[in-house]
Amino acid sequence: MTARRTVLEVLKGETVSPPPLWMMRQAGRYLPEYRETRKRAGSFLDLCYNPDLAVEVTLQPIERFGFDASILFSDILVVPHALGRDLRFEEGRGPLLTPIQAHEIDALNTELFHVNLAPVYETVRQLRRKLPDETTLIGFCGAPWTVATYMIAGHGTPDQAPARLFAYREPDAFRRLLKTLADQSASYLIRQIEAGADVVQIFDSWSGVLDEGSFQAFCVEPVAEIVRQVRAAYPEVPVIGFPKGAGANYASYRSKTGISGLGLDWTVPLTAAETLQKDGAVQGNLDPLRLVAGGRALQEGVDAILDALADGPLIFNLGHGITPETPIAHVEAMVKQVRSRR
Repeated sequence: MTARRTVLEVLKGETVSPPPLWMMRQAGRYLPEYRETRKRAGSFLDLCYNPDLAVEVTLQPIERFGFDASILFSDILVVPHALGRDLRFEEGRGPLLTPIQAHEIDALNTELFHVNLAPVYETVRQLRRKLPDETTLIGFCGAPWTVATYMIAGHGTPDQAPARLFAYREPDAFRRLLKTLADQSASYLIRQIEAGADVVQIFDSWSGVLDEGSFQAFCVEPVAEIVRQVRAAYPEVPVIGFPKGAGANYASYRSKTGISGLGLDWTVPLTAAETLQKDGAVQGNLDPLRLVAGGRALQEGVDAILDALADGPLIFNLGHGITPETPIAHVEAMVKQVRSRR
């Protein structure tokens, strides 16, 4: 008898009680075992590209909490790295790249893209063999807009002004960059599915800084192209989209991209989430700082989401990634509270 993968059931539009749950960044610095593995790896990129260690950290939260889904341990910026751009991570500063210039976009090296990402595909293959049968394996990529913001600025910025200015001043070059990233990201997700991913998620962490026209052109259209290409190869594999900060654009994002599940950040009102859920599965959207605080703040946040959304297709998750200072006991309390829901 095949084990139930409840995340897949929800993404097909079914209601599961209690709802399945996992956490964005669930393999990370809040876990002491992660910190130990990270020391052994050397650099963060070495950890991403070492299949044995990447599998180890991906499995750690599954072994500890029994989440219903496991997400590949990697980073959204392995895509520009695989295209030949330099990338390094510095403690306290995050990812750093040499800012790309307009004339360099056509020189991005797509020929070695999959060769460079071979360790990631091997990680996915090993994960599918080692995960419990009932655990959904999620592959992922960054959305073209979000990845482009880092490539253009060379680092994260508060409002992604460098990328927005680049897009307005160099519209043709920017369109070419988004197209390259969409095509390569789609191919990257397809290879992850071939290696064993059950679901793929597209992270658009910076969609909330754009005006309406730019949101359509920079967020919706490239993600719709990724979804189209993935569906052409694997029609049955669900795609989750997470356009953080999309606000009033969430509904149009879902309808125009064709995603299967919609990830909601913690600022989305639950009344709005209920409306969005009428069109399919939603994922989210606990404020990560409620998880840090614990106690009454955590209990009330979890109850509010379950009261509003548990009678429809829901994947319980945070509204963004778990933060490093989160106490493990609070994660255990959250899991217990969600799983006790009937």
